Parts: sequence; structure tokens; C-alpha cells
Amino acid sequence: MEYEEFLSEYDKGDDDFKKMLFKRYVKHSQESSLRPYQAELIKLQDHLEKHQKKMIILVEGRDAAGKGGSIRRITRYMNEKHYRVVALGKPSDVQVSQWYFQRYVEQFPRGGEIVLFDRSWYNRAMVEPIFGFCTQEQYDTFMRTVAQFEADLVEHDIIFHKIYFSVSKDVQAKRFKERETNQLKMWKLSEIDVQMQEKWDEFTEMKYQMLKQTHTHNSPWAVIRSNDKYQARLNAIKSILNRVNYEDRNMSLDYTVNPNIYYSGAHEIELMENQLRETGKFIV
Repeated sequence: MEYEEFLSEYDKGDDDFKKMLFKRYVKHSQESSLRPYQAELIKLQDHLEKHQKKMIILVEGRDAAGKGGSIRRITRYMNEKHYRVVALGKPSDVQVSQWYFQRYVEQFPRGGEIVLFDRSWYNRAMVEPIFGFCTQEQYDTFMRTVAQFEADLVEHDIIFHKIYFSVSKDVQAKRFKERETNQLKMWKLSEIDVQMQEKWDEFTEMKYQMLKQTHTHNSPWAVIRSNDKYQARLNAIKSILNRVNYEDRNMSLDYTVNPNIYYSGAHEIELMENQLRETGKFIV
């Protein structure tokens, strides 16, 4: 919707119509502003294909943190031949008996390909121990070995990027409420979702332990505040573009991440530890 068309329609309506039209215009403007960066993602793909490089992007975060919407914006204009989104379900009996990382390794990229994991092996760091889907021994083994596993990926020349979407408790509750009433989003609501708010503090503690033990020089975490979906998507795309030195980069674009939205894992750990000292509990 062009601005002149927007003004013409806006003047015709009542207050509810104007509110709806304004939201539509803002969303259209935001989606349009992502396109130059989405075009850069295609160039990044071309670079990976040309040099037969492999890239893995992990997308983690609490339920309703905006992971799925961000993945859709990241991949919207990408060449479908050279990327895959992997969202693995409950492991089979055979997979349960295998090495924990095996079913993820089976999904790894070939040369020239990007694989985005919509949730990953980090299920074992948060969801599984909280809901009793793994033993304490399994959790401890994972936390002790995952950093070396990821270091091996980098050593084998895989471009590896970990993104954690961090949503506030109030916004998560608001998004869950919308899922209850919006027929287009009801499918997103699960039994576990209902318990997420009750177990908020447990998840926050596990988030801290995960970042503390798995944010490393070889495989750092990028933490993105995702209360504002547009800003989360924009900064997630920028963080990916900044990971690869690809050819023909459009230097007229601003690739700087917003320091109020994007945090390094180390900075997030520092913030959480400060909160713990000052208030006696974690907040973010």
C-alpha cells in the first residue's frame, strides 16, 4: 500500500477502521524494509554455493518467542534448492537408543547449503530436563559434551550461528492468549504451552545455565529481544549476514545490530548475574 493510497483510505473510515488500516500500513512498511536485507541473504547463499561452504543456524527460545515468524522472514526469498528448515519431532524408540546428537547430524548441510534448526539439540538443555523427558545424568552428559561437539563442527569448516530469542513473561502470556482465540493460530497451542508460564522461573534458570556453559569463543550465542517482532526479525537477519564475508555486499545498507535488541551471550550472562545480585532472582 502506497502512502497516498493509505491516506485516501484512512480518511474514509471510522476509528476502528482507521486503527486496522494503520496497523496494516505499519506491517506493510516493516515487511518492505526487510527486503533489502533478504536480498543480501540470497547473495550469501550464492557465496556458500560458489565456495561449497556449509552453514548451520540454530534458532532457540521459549515458546511464543517469535522463532517461526523469524525463520519465515529469513527464508522467504531464499533459493529453496540451497536451504532447509529442520524441526524434528519426538524421537522414535530407535533414535532414543542412539547417540543423542545422531538424529541432528543426519540433517546437517551438504556443501553450498544452509540448514536452519527450528529448535535443536538444545532441547536437552531446557525443555527436556524441566518436563522430565531426560534423566539428570543425560542432562549432565549433554552439558559436559556439547561445547566440544560444536567446536568440532567449526573445526570442520561449518559456519555455525546460534540465535536465542528472548521474550518477556508478559508478552509470552499475551501471545498465548491470542493463540486461544485466533483460529489461525490455535494449532500452535500445546499442552506444554499451558505450563510455560507456571514454569517461567525454572526456564530462566535453565537458560542461564545453558548460556553460562555453552557460550564459547567457537560457538557464541546471539541473544535477541523479541517482544518487538519486527526488530527481532531485522536483527536476526543482520546477525546472519554479519557471520559471512560474502561477495557483492550492498554497502549502502546498515548492518549494525541494535544494542537494545541484540546481545552477545556474554553480555546476557552479565545482565542476568547483575539481576540476581540486585533482586535475588533472574528476570530476562
